[in-house]
Amino acid sequence: MTVRTSTIVALAVAALSLGACVSAQGNLSPDYGQSVKQNLAAQVADPDAAYRRDAPPAAAGARTNLAQDRYNKGKVTQPAAASASRVGNSGAAAPGAPPT
Repeated sequence: MTVRTSTIVALAVAALSLGACVSAQGNLSPDYGQSVKQNLAAQVADPDAAYRRDAPPAAAGARTNLAQDRYNKGKVTQPAAASASRVGNSGAAAPGAPPT
């Protein structure tokens, strides 16, 4: 290739590459991106949040005191074991399956 041809090819590639930088805002609706802004606003904590409650929520002081004493003594009551619900047929178990 000659210098002139390579220059023309380089300019053509540059012109086509710059075409990708053009914004296509003309065919988007005016509220484009509002859902992202709405979701972001819903997930951000408001440090100046005002609550309508005048009094703090009620708490059982004696029960709270017992829980704090158990915590300090290292005898915390463990929560009950959680389990997932079972979905399926309630018929006989498959051969070799452990009993439920």
